[in-house]
Amino acid sequence: MVKIFIDGAVRDLTADEQAEYEARNTAWENASTTRKLAEIKQIRLQKLKETDYYALQDVTMSNEMKTWRQSLRDIPANHTDETAYDALLARDSDGNLTHSVWSKP
Repeated sequence: MVKIFIDGAVRDLTADEQAEYEARNTAWENASTTRKLAEIKQIRLQKLKETDYYALQDVTMSNEMKTWRQSLRDIPANHTDETAYDALLARDSDGNLTHSVWSKP
């Protein structure tokens, strides 16, 4: 049974409170994949923004850069499950993303 702290006192949750608590936890856990994909899309957007200037008319974009930017745009189609999302979000001890898709050419 989960305890709750209200008005300076600790008590057990009522049956209704416990059911609501468990439902919220289940909903949170079930949305894990959605949250991870949202984070991946945010990182992808940032990476694309960092290289948008290559798409200007007076800048020549290398084929490697074109391929890399396309691979970023293809992430949702090419990585479709939570295991793939975990790999994309993996970080080293310094907090840097480790998946090769994030490495700019």
